[in-house]
This record gives sequence, C-alpha cells and structure tokens, in this order.
Amino acid sequence: MTTDEQMKEIVKQKYSEIALQDKATNAASCCGSGCCSTEVYNIMSDDYTTLEGYQPAADLGLGCGLPTQFAKIRQGDTVIDLGSGAGNDCFIARQETGETGKVIGIDFTPAMVEKARANAEKLHFNNVEFRQGDIEKMPVTANVADVIVSNCVLNLVPNKDGVIKEIYRVLKPGGHFSISDIVLAGELPATIQQAAEMYAGCVSGAIQKQEYLDMIENNGFKNITIQKEKVITIPDDILANYLNTAEIAAFRAGNTGIYSITVYAEKPADAACCAPGCC
Repeated sequence: MTTDEQMKEIVKQKYSEIALQDKATNAASCCGSGCCSTEVYNIMSDDYTTLEGYQPAADLGLGCGLPTQFAKIRQGDTVIDLGSGAGNDCFIARQETGETGKVIGIDFTPAMVEKARANAEKLHFNNVEFRQGDIEKMPVTANVADVIVSNCVLNLVPNKDGVIKEIYRVLKPGGHFSISDIVLAGELPATIQQAAEMYAGCVSGAIQKQEYLDMIENNGFKNITIQKEKVITIPDDILANYLNTAEIAAFRAGNTGIYSITVYAEKPADAACCAPGCC
C-alpha cells in the first residue's frame, strides 16, 4: 500500500467513527474525532445555525468555514458538495437552489453517505442525492455543475491538484466554486507533519497558501478571490501530544501560520471541459 493510500484509509476510518457520533462529541476535538482537545469547542468550525436550510441532525461540527454562505447559488442551480459528510452544506445549498435545482453530495466514507441519505429521506428532499466516491475521480459527468462547494476537505486529499482538475472538468463553462480549506504560511514541526491524527484532523495535510492559490490558477480558473480568512490556533493540549513545552513555546513564537480560507474561482465561459494540459 502506498503512503497516499495509507492516508486515505486513515481518513476513511476516522470519519467513519465521526459519522457514528453526534455534534457535541465531535465538537470536543479539533476537527472531529481523534484530536484530543479537552476543551469543548471546535477550533475550526464556524456557526451554521443562522443559515437558512440548516438542519441540526446533519451538523457534526466539522469544517473550517461557511462556503455555502459565499457560493452565490441561484434558484435552479446544480450544486456539488465535495466531502459532503452528513449533508449539512447540501441541505443549505438546497435552500438556495429550491425545488427546481439539484444538489449532489460526494463523500469517500460509506458511513457518512449512509447518514446523509437517511437525513435527506427524513426531510423528503427528492432533489438531494449522495454518492460514494473519491473526489480525485468524481462519480459525475463533465460540465454538469453550476456551483461546487467544499468545507475543509482538500487538505485531507493527497492529490490536491487532481481534485482541482476534477472540479474544472465537472463545472459547466462559466460555473464557479467556493471552497473553505486549511492552508499554511511557514513550515509545521516535523512531528506534527508526520502525525496521522493531525492529518485526519485537517492540519498536517495542508499546503502553503500561495501554493494552493497558484494551483487553482494553473488549472485555468479565473477571478480567484479569497472570500474569508481566519487564523486557526491549535490548543496547547493538542500540541502537547507532539511537542514538548519548549517546542510549543518555539512554535508559538515562530512565523508559522495556520489559516482557514474560503476561496472563490470561476471556470471561464469559453473553457474546454478539462483542465489545461489534461485533454
């Protein structure tokens, strides 16, 4: 098994555990199950409760932003949510698309897909569906989506460039995405970079902010905009699992920054179906 495959399996196992928990349990960790913080809050997630279409049963306290709030979704749009979890962003997107639109959630974890489908069935949402699949190879045809959203997911994927190419393929010409994700400025300590728990917890798999933005531009997207940015602070009790007291102090005093950014970008209206260099 390759390293990438191992990391994918770690993510699948961890988020299978999270799917069986409620929001209160997940909120006691940095990004869901497994991050050990003794504080009962989630250091990355934003508050969804004021958004129309919010469904408490679908909110597991995950994510690092509110991409659907910034996604410019219109009535009748086809929206795809990458890493759809229990369906939280999909149900909010459905509020925007109305009954004439369509929302497709894609998730890598069977337990999450099952939970999301059960939530949709309870809500009688016939225009919301959930598909199990790898977002590096989406189970969706080309040029189908008006809007793509995602919340704290690409940092969990080894081949981020592959996901951006897939987003380009699946969006209609003139379509756009709004994605919240974790990015870095500076280097993380090696012990954090190598920690599987911190990968599944949305931190060690993050890449440099400028590299992230350049990757989007290099794949042909235009009008790239950071819609929101916030600093992520990892509590000391989590850092103590990987760093000693002196190392924590050095990390705090250093120049490394961890950020949640929500990025908007458009596929050109005259674009071909696939990303530059991939046809």
